[in-house]
Amino acid sequence: MYIQEIIKNSITDAFENIFQIKPNNIELQQTKKEFEGDVTLVVFSLVKELKMNPKEIAEKIGDYLVQSSSVISYNIVSGFLNLSIADRHYLDFFNSVKDNLDYGYTNSMSDDAIMIEYSSPNTNKPLHLGHIRNNLLGHSIAEIYKALGKKVYKTQIINDRGIHICKSMIAWLDYGDDETPSSTNIKGDKFVGDYYIKFDEIYKKEVEELIKGGVAEDEAKQNAPIFLRAKEMLIKWESGDKEVVELWKKMNGWVYEGFEETYKNLGVDFDSYYYESDTYLLGKKFISSGLKSGVFYKKDDGSVWCDLTEDGLDEKIVLRADGTAVYMTQDIGTAVQRVE
Repeated sequence: MYIQEIIKNSITDAFENIFQIKPNNIELQQTKKEFEGDVTLVVFSLVKELKMNPKEIAEKIGDYLVQSSSVISYNIVSGFLNLSIADRHYLDFFNSVKDNLDYGYTNSMSDDAIMIEYSSPNTNKPLHLGHIRNNLLGHSIAEIYKALGKKVYKTQIINDRGIHICKSMIAWLDYGDDETPSSTNIKGDKFVGDYYIKFDEIYKKEVEELIKGGVAEDEAKQNAPIFLRAKEMLIKWESGDKEVVELWKKMNGWVYEGFEETYKNLGVDFDSYYYESDTYLLGKKFISSGLKSGVFYKKDDGSVWCDLTEDGLDEKIVLRADGTAVYMTQDIGTAVQRVE
């Protein structure tokens, strides 16, 4: 039985015991977020029936309800009785269904298919608390839909390419000394993430040195030597450079091993995986077509943009000046792939 039904029955009992009548209309609603409480009784609709002050009605009903196991407290705001549900009520409910493995399931199957995407991490660092929350929510929602008879596809889009991935790769080449997760006994995604942090440390030092030498801050950030090398590596990766691609596969493999360990510990799984390394080329192809049709435009530096100002948004870059992809590039490719 839902909580509102329980409260409605309790209010009916209150009427019969306090006022010796059966109410004609009990109007309940969710308590507004600015007030304390979970369920609200609209008292105004009862005034005519009882011929009493709404505050007096609310107090009598509230005093009666807090004697039950379901309501812990109440407050009155302008003719609305806000009721706070006792934690005991939820505990009793969960205890009553926890051993019923069929609770909430339906035997009727629906032809409607639902895709639920969750996790979707980058391969340059470990999963964090936000990912854990996202994984547990996504997996739970998927299982709820399955229990309701829906056909569910659990998936994720893995951001496995880009400048941020190259940053970890450059740092490992410079400071890794051929260490591996196995040789250091460090979980794979944590191992690679440490080199992403190392890149940032070196990058900040180089930017600081350039600024001390008289270079403007914005220019220094774009011309720090280690950052330029990461950009060069990305160009090589998109060109299919054998050594770069092999290093990319090796380090991503370490990360995937770490991810799978976390997923196993969380008890979550997936039916399919999308990889942005597979969708960015589709995005580039779509952008190339859009340039010809006028959907996108090229700036003087060679970068490609989409003007969304008429929709109340901003201009959005879809390709860098050096021709490499950005997040939006692979997002476009992923969207096209899913539609197709």
